[in-house]
Amino acid sequence: MCGRKGPRTSELHFLATHSCAGSATSPRRSLYIRATSHEPRATIAYAAIAARLRLVPLAFPRPRRPPGAPHHARLAIRAAGGSPALDLGTEDRAMATKRSILWFRKGLRVHDNPALVKACDGASAVQPVFVLDPWFVKPERVGANRLRFLLESLEDLDASLRSKGSSLLVLHGDPERVIPAALEAWRCDRLCYEFDTEPYAQKRDAAVNEAAEAIGAEVHVPVAHTLWDVEKLLSKCKNGEPPTAYSSFLKIAHSCGPVPPVAPHVPNVPAMEDHTHGDLVKMLGDVVTGSGVPTLEQLGYPALPIDEGFPARGGETEGLLRLRKMLDRTEYIAEFKKPATNPTDLWAPVLGKGAGGTKPATPFDAAKAKKGNPKEVDAEAFMAPATTALSPYLKFGCVSPRTFWHELRVVLDQTLKGKHSKPPESLEGQLLWREFYYLAAYGTPNYDRMAGNRICRQIPWTWDETRLAAWEEARTGFPWIDACMMQLRKEGWMHHLARHAVACFLTRGDLFVHWEAGAAVFDRELVDADHALNNGNWMWLSCSCFFYQYFRVYGPVSFGKKYDKDGTFIRKYLPALKDMPAKYIYEPWTAPIDVQKKAGCVVGVDYPAPIVDHAVASKECIEKLAAAYKAHKEGTAGNIVAVGKKRKAGE
Repeated sequence: MCGRKGPRTSELHFLATHSCAGSATSPRRSLYIRATSHEPRATIAYAAIAARLRLVPLAFPRPRRPPGAPHHARLAIRAAGGSPALDLGTEDRAMATKRSILWFRKGLRVHDNPALVKACDGASAVQPVFVLDPWFVKPERVGANRLRFLLESLEDLDASLRSKGSSLLVLHGDPERVIPAALEAWRCDRLCYEFDTEPYAQKRDAAVNEAAEAIGAEVHVPVAHTLWDVEKLLSKCKNGEPPTAYSSFLKIAHSCGPVPPVAPHVPNVPAMEDHTHGDLVKMLGDVVTGSGVPTLEQLGYPALPIDEGFPARGGETEGLLRLRKMLDRTEYIAEFKKPATNPTDLWAPVLGKGAGGTKPATPFDAAKAKKGNPKEVDAEAFMAPATTALSPYLKFGCVSPRTFWHELRVVLDQTLKGKHSKPPESLEGQLLWREFYYLAAYGTPNYDRMAGNRICRQIPWTWDETRLAAWEEARTGFPWIDACMMQLRKEGWMHHLARHAVACFLTRGDLFVHWEAGAAVFDRELVDADHALNNGNWMWLSCSCFFYQYFRVYGPVSFGKKYDKDGTFIRKYLPALKDMPAKYIYEPWTAPIDVQKKAGCVVGVDYPAPIVDHAVASKECIEKLAAAYKAHKEGTAGNIVAVGKKRKAGE
């Protein structure tokens, strides 16, 4: 290789490793390689050579050795013609400084972030990135409420990183192309990100890892989205198959020892000062389709006014505030039993004081009250429902589950001194339920479907599109069910008992529609939609796995009445029924026609008639489940194909 001499010198720097004497068992040595030329354009040739030799690019431009600094031993390899040269020198330092890419996906936080810790370890520069994947960013796949929560979380993460001397670069494109391209273009030799258990993420990450390793970059993937490493939990499962009983899971979790401590605090993040965000984006060319945190409208979504939708802002800052305020409520923690909380509670301030300045009743007081009329509050206020409402923050990793666990343990052990509710209903138990589902999902192939799922009962569900659409669009004619579904559509949220009721109604309670269809709607609309929890809960509530008392059905009339006799919840989400007398609000079809007209809501005109007769439909569903269970017990169930045509993904 030859080049022309000139007045300027151009350099590139790489790190290579080799085994002594060509033996696989010989110790590996690190070599520092400097490519020097008097022709700046020769750097292009150097980069090509480095790629073929699979050398790792180091920080650039490398500063010249200061006067008086010690020399490094070098071996100069010169091509025919004399110039330029590749100078191979063994550094007298243990390791050159690193340039890291910190890839955020979930784990949108700076506290308890081991990937952030590793990215900064010995690094001269760290560039945090988030890639907006077009596979996700579609209205038919991810609802506006969840996407807005994500965008708010990214803005909050950027602010947190800026306080540490860094910033978040949001890139638009396919991560399988964007991340490897960024490693090469930005000459980074280390990639760090948080381990993700979901099937899509596993496939994506495997492709990125392969590409990163092919160009010589280190890949570090620590666990921080779960309490324990799910691989460790899975290794302790009999035959490598996760249990479907919570009690069995607790034994496995106990055998793994204490929940690992949180990661160290990172006070500063070394910025990639040699290039601006604009420079870094340009270096990626057409691999990216855009950059920056976009608006919903820019992504093809309809506008969602600030006072509409999910009434809490996304991000680590608000997530931690909610966590700490909740942990301050020691009486609430001591008495917490999730099944007892009230699904009809409207949103109330998380700080513990209402508009009148009085501390609100606990969820248990509200559930036990003979008469209640919860105060409706402004959606712009900082709010929380009866349960902790931390699930969206855990879903996106704005709040670390280990931080939640350890801070909760301090309250349980030191403040309450053990006098509190116990798992599975307690707050501690809810974190363990989350872990239970994560293990089940990670260790069960085809976890999100009935076919090929070893833990899922084979039941002859239907794909009845008419019934599914009526349920999805809040048109079943059962006000309690429709109000819950309208809350989901408007806010991306439902209380866990409301989720139970509508899931039961769609599947084994009344409509006998496949649980996969309901899970897909929840996965699109819920702010806290989570692959492991969502599909696990749908299998549970359809009596396909985990829970098998199919004869216990949530009544679409009686269940809501238990919590909200006057129908305040229904009136909020179904304005057509706002003037219906309390006596008829759960069953408006039973109201005399003159009462319906006076209320301005005639059934069949202003509000749908019931889609089924609950008494008849429930009986039929129970009979079908009984037959399916009998076939399962006798080993004759086989692989059942649901009746009808399944919706395509995104429909």
